[in-house]
Amino acid sequence: MFVPIYDHNPLEHIPRPFVNWSIIAVTCLVYFVFQSDLVVEAYYAAAFGLGLTPAYLFDGLPAPEGVTLVPEGATLITYALVHGDVWHLLGNMLFLWVFGDNVEDAVGHGRYLLFYMATAAAGGLLHALMLPGSDTLLIGASGAVAGVVGAYLMLHPRTKLWILVLGRIPLRLTARWPLVFWVLLQIVSAVTTVDEAVAWWAHVGGLAAGIGLIVVMRRPGVPLFDRNMPIEGTT
Repeated sequence: MFVPIYDHNPLEHIPRPFVNWSIIAVTCLVYFVFQSDLVVEAYYAAAFGLGLTPAYLFDGLPAPEGVTLVPEGATLITYALVHGDVWHLLGNMLFLWVFGDNVEDAVGHGRYLLFYMATAAAGGLLHALMLPGSDTLLIGASGAVAGVVGAYLMLHPRTKLWILVLGRIPLRLTARWPLVFWVLLQIVSAVTTVDEAVAWWAHVGGLAAGIGLIVVMRRPGVPLFDRNMPIEGTT
């Protein structure tokens, strides 16, 4: 796999991606305060209270007493606030840091917040629909992050992107190549993998929502597929 580091893609419509920064900050704060055991020892309470369990959502299986923090329907969004460990958190937030600012630029501040919540909900819902009787907890922002990646691919496939391959080899590639590979990996893994350790269907649900929503939520005049970008080698 690869890790995104930096994209050469300046903002055009907003001075700063305040909503994207805020989402990253709040998600990190939730982990630091409630899950790191550095402030309060509430890892499991936060994970089970905010995480999504398909069996509780659809089958009427009662949640364990004392761990319900929000209504079950709300966990379609709140599961994106909690993570399994610090590496799970940092991986998701790095993808969001690299790609989220340009998606926010394309849709605007308020609509970006709605976009993020909608893609999180779409990821959680598809995961629950595909595994309706599962009592395995779904946590992590991967569904929403997949939506952001899908939107970015629709907007900026020709942008240059720095990535780390296998965590150590830096490469500068056109964004479409690593991102298309990443998208295909999510889909193939969802179809072929039976292990619930990684919620591949949540990734696919968020990805599909992100691709669809960016078409209708982007600002008027914002092109898809970098259509306004000059072809390399021309002036």
